[in-house]
Amino acid sequence: MSASARLPRILVIGTGDTKSEELLFMAEVIGRAGGVPVTVDVSVLGDPPYAPDHSRHDITAAAGTDIQAILGGGDENSAMAAMARGAARLVRGLSEAGQVDGMIALGGSLGTDLALDVAAVLPLGTPKFIVSTIAYSHLLPPERIAPDLMMILWAGGLYGLNPICRAVLSQACGAVVGAAKAAEKPGRGRPLIGMTSLGSSCLKYMKVLKPELERRGYDVAVFHSTGMGGRAYEAVAARGEFAAVFDFCIQEVTNAENGSVVTSGPDRMENAGRAGIPQIIAPGAVDMVDMPAWQETPARFSGRPYHAHNRLIASVTVSPQQRRAVARVVAARMAAAGAPVAFLLPRRGIQEWDREGEPLHEPEALDAFLDEMRRAVPASVDFTEVDAHINAPEFALKALEVFDRWVAEGIVERGRTE
Repeated sequence: MSASARLPRILVIGTGDTKSEELLFMAEVIGRAGGVPVTVDVSVLGDPPYAPDHSRHDITAAAGTDIQAILGGGDENSAMAAMARGAARLVRGLSEAGQVDGMIALGGSLGTDLALDVAAVLPLGTPKFIVSTIAYSHLLPPERIAPDLMMILWAGGLYGLNPICRAVLSQACGAVVGAAKAAEKPGRGRPLIGMTSLGSSCLKYMKVLKPELERRGYDVAVFHSTGMGGRAYEAVAARGEFAAVFDFCIQEVTNAENGSVVTSGPDRMENAGRAGIPQIIAPGAVDMVDMPAWQETPARFSGRPYHAHNRLIASVTVSPQQRRAVARVVAARMAAAGAPVAFLLPRRGIQEWDREGEPLHEPEALDAFLDEMRRAVPASVDFTEVDAHINAPEFALKALEVFDRWVAEGIVERGRTE
């Protein structure tokens, strides 16, 4: 049977010592749906009443320890953290060997904690499903969630099978098998350019840049910088999969610095530099902090200019002092990059709602940011001021000018137009 025609291998991850009935049911459903279940046992307290394909002893060995040492710690949290390290290492090895087509994990808060680590080591395009008692909960930090993770609430099934639990588990198993059969994993065709932005009502440069880059022989992935979009961008960058990036919406840095729940984690603007990817950076929307529109505006932002984008997300501007602080953070992250960085500073504005007559127009605060950015940009960065708004065609053309120069100099891989 050819690789494309073989049945997808689905990892079934859980604590078989306490959830054997549920996990065996899941394996059965996966088999009926046309997949091959590969059981991964992450039990701590005892061995399951079945022979898993990868035992808890395999997991502890991958973590560089054994089950006795883990149990000797006497702490459930540290024990499961060690199991998470082992499970992630084992699964990463299986994936790199081409032995994983999808994963599904079952758990409460402890099992979900472990499952998030496992999902994070699998590449984008490998289906990942977690059945959890805390699915979509605020307990889950955005930076722990794999970009293409799917979740479903483990409703009514904490202790054993019942009709509700069977419905949830069978749906989840069918979903991961179907995804594994249908998934088109990212190919290695034309060089890939990563770009960050917001919806086109706020930032518009991608309308010029994407077709121009495609004409030059590149594929372009535009990431929506509303927390999880930035997380996805950083995950792909960390794997070194971009030929270059246009990181033009770094507003998630401002969110993180000001305690917003709309965050992509503490490593925003770091992974491309670590991976040696050339970066062209601009400060799109760094004057704003996002927040849930359905919640009351935090007192610390009381009186600040406010814009409700829809019923889910709203933005307030940060003060001149906070903008200066963000400028210094941005500069520090550019300085740490291990590959060429160019920084474009648009003098006339950095998002659509800061124009005159718009709700977030604050020219003095913008001037404070521009001033601090000029002071903070490190000497290692190719710094250009653009006398235009970030949404003006002139800005996009200046970005292409830098990019084309880098291609000519061999800094960026040349595109393929054939």
